Amino acid sequence: MDISILSLFIVSSIILITVPGPSIFYVVARSIDQGRNVGFVSVLGVATGSMIHILAAALGISALLMTSAFAFNLVKYMGAAYLIYLGVKTLFFTKDKVADSSPMKTVHKRLIKVFYESIIVEALNPKTALFFLALFPQFINPSAGAIPMQFFILGSIFITIGILSDGMYVLIASTIRNWLVGSSFRIKIQEWLTGGTYIVLGITAAFANVSQK
Repeated sequence: MDISILSLFIVSSIILITVPGPSIFYVVARSIDQGRNVGFVSVLGVATGSMIHILAAALGISALLMTSAFAFNLVKYMGAAYLIYLGVKTLFFTKDKVADSSPMKTVHKRLIKVFYESIIVEALNPKTALFFLALFPQFINPSAGAIPMQFFILGSIFITIGILSDGMYVLIASTIRNWLVGSSFRIKIQEWLTGGTYIVLGITAAFANVSQK
């Protein structure tokens, strides 16, 4: 692949990624709710979900979402419902506690759960699939080699930039969390801020259409 094309892709990716969007708001909400470590695990989960979309785009599966309203709406509403579920659980139900005598095992299990939840949130976002399908072909050169491999290379670059950018948001959000923790009133603000963010993201996703990013 041409270096100039890769450079342009990197610059474009940095601009697109650093502008706050649904994935950033999700990661920030996780960080404010459960702290820095959970935030970083959420970033890795979102990155894994993005890789699923990139592989789907490389294989042409994402084209189905663009051409089939039923497929798009099915994935969209599943993702929206899951986000709203996370929001309602945060607002109205006690935090999950793992019945285990070992604090380290409890933390480990919680982080694994957050990781898988973050993958689901991102994987069930059809707009992400359409976004990759619309962006990546602009930088694909059929004469430069296998197209799926080019998708993989561009996707790896995009996700790496995303991890670094989202990681910075995690640090900022965890700092905010440190201020919120300490009084019952601030903790209540933290819960409503987090739960409200999940629900707003879910509602926004539910009313999205194919033409929206």
